[in-house]
Amino acid sequence: MITANNLTKSYKGVQVLNLPNLDIPKGQSFGLVGNNGAGKTTFFSLLLDLINPTTGHIKSNNISVHESEDWKPFTSSFIDESFLIGYLTPEEYFYFIGDIRGQNKADVDNLIAKFEDFFHDEILGKKKYLRDLSKGNQKKAGIVAALIGNPEVIILDEPFANLDPTTQIRLKQIIKELTENRDITVLISSHDLMHVTDVCERIVVLEKGEIVKDLATSEATLKELEAHFSN
Repeated sequence: MITANNLTKSYKGVQVLNLPNLDIPKGQSFGLVGNNGAGKTTFFSLLLDLINPTTGHIKSNNISVHESEDWKPFTSSFIDESFLIGYLTPEEYFYFIGDIRGQNKADVDNLIAKFEDFFHDEILGKKKYLRDLSKGNQKKAGIVAALIGNPEVIILDEPFANLDPTTQIRLKQIIKELTENRDITVLISSHDLMHVTDVCERIVVLEKGEIVKDLATSEATLKELEAHFSN
């Protein structure tokens, strides 16, 4: 589904990402972990054509993302609050995203109704602009917006940050449900090793922009990751 070949990104001669080869199959729940500056957000930014590669390419469903926009209809993401439109209410934002993705108001209403417990009665019907919500509630709105329109690829950068424990648990359930049918590829970056181990069947560790571990998740994975970062 997603392939990177000879993919590098450098800034002022300093290489921040170097992926000779990475293949993420369709339907995989893929986790990306690493310390700050490891290259996680750089990889997602390249995958979303927010920045251009220095060398190589990244393809989604055989479409080179920096040469064509044909990947956009089946791809959604939430990286940070800059993806939101601050002067809209959550409802207005959901309908705006729905319109872009060919969903009518009823379609959007049916989807967001499934996430009432995720919202904790803190988002819908409050007549607040997105910019006035807490960081956690902004994240909840952004994550749900990324699910509108039946995307095949969903990219979430640090989805568990700023969320309370109850919401983190519900989000893990949401992610697991998304990947049950093997039609949706979910990519997650996270500093939380426990959460990413819980929801991802494969975890890649980045250090200084390079892959140092590529693990199929098992009962031993969390301990292996903790040992790696302890050293």
